[in-house]
Amino acid sequence: MTQPSPSVNLIKKKKKDFFDRFIAWALTIGRFIVILTEVIALSTFLYRFSLDRQLVDLHDSIKQKQAIVNLLKNNEDKYRNLQNRLAVSSKFLDSANETTKIFTDLIDFAPSDFIFNNIRLSEQSIQIDASVQSVNSLTIFIKKLQEYPKFSSVSLNRIENKTSSATIVVSITAHLR
Repeated sequence: MTQPSPSVNLIKKKKKDFFDRFIAWALTIGRFIVILTEVIALSTFLYRFSLDRQLVDLHDSIKQKQAIVNLLKNNEDKYRNLQNRLAVSSKFLDSANETTKIFTDLIDFAPSDFIFNNIRLSEQSIQIDASVQSVNSLTIFIKKLQEYPKFSSVSLNRIENKTSSATIVVSITAHLR
């Protein structure tokens, strides 16, 4: 038998096998995927540098502002202390004005023959020690105290008739509202 002779075919095959197709894809599309991944990684790396720079700038800004706050702390403390003292003095001024008004009204309520011996003011009450010439004057004074809107109650604690001097010595307590 005769041996078949070798044939040389110079025409390309129309259909490529799987390996050839994979290599062609890897050299084209795969290269674009690798380049795209590297671009994303590089841009992320550069973005991280900008974030780090912003972070350092913010820390520097915070340190500068802390230095300014520490520098102004003494002035702030003085200002707050002054504000507190002004508030306290305003409170005492209002209280003093109220007390002065009460004392002025008490003196205005007193008849002409009414003599104040002692007046004691506390936060809850006023105690009045006085001498009066007549019972009628005492009654008028007590009625005016009872009608005064700043007092919740008025009580006559002690009454003593001094016949030697023709006076009546009284002790009155008026409770503040």
